[in-house]
Amino acid sequence: MNRTTRTALFAVLGLSCSTGLAWASVPLYRVFCQATGLNGTTGRALRAPGAVDGKVTVAFDTNVAPGMKWAFKPELESETIDIGARDMAFFTATNLSNKTITGTATFNVTPAQAGIYFKKIQCFCFTQQTLKPGETQRMPVIFFVDPAILKDPDGRDIQTITLSYTFYPVDSAKTPS
Repeated sequence: MNRTTRTALFAVLGLSCSTGLAWASVPLYRVFCQATGLNGTTGRALRAPGAVDGKVTVAFDTNVAPGMKWAFKPELESETIDIGARDMAFFTATNLSNKTITGTATFNVTPAQAGIYFKKIQCFCFTQQTLKPGETQRMPVIFFVDPAILKDPDGRDIQTITLSYTFYPVDSAKTPS
């Protein structure tokens, strides 16, 4: 194999690897954030381990993307929960427009170091929500704060965790990822 052919082969191989890495970067980053809690990304769980000796206040923050005609709010501004215990919070969304709108909620937790310990068992944010004109929907999130937060030097002194959601309209021309 001559030098030109070998160079072309390495260039094609490099381009193929770069394309594959670019294609996989978003899902890999999402998995990494869920595993590490980076940027306040919460994890998912099947059940809560049970209450331990410790409490934390969970504050709820809601937002709607500009131009999306929904009212979205938590039923409670905050609540103090037992660490490790299963808890449930409710949110309501109302479609203020005269057309059916499908939305999807993104979420994060602050402070960011609490993200790895905030676990969701069930959440409206796992699926798209469709509201007809004027319709109001009550949506639950079932969650717990992992007791391991009490062993983390950066987490054990956290007194308030803020769970924040932002609803965005789903572009019907695109397939959800």
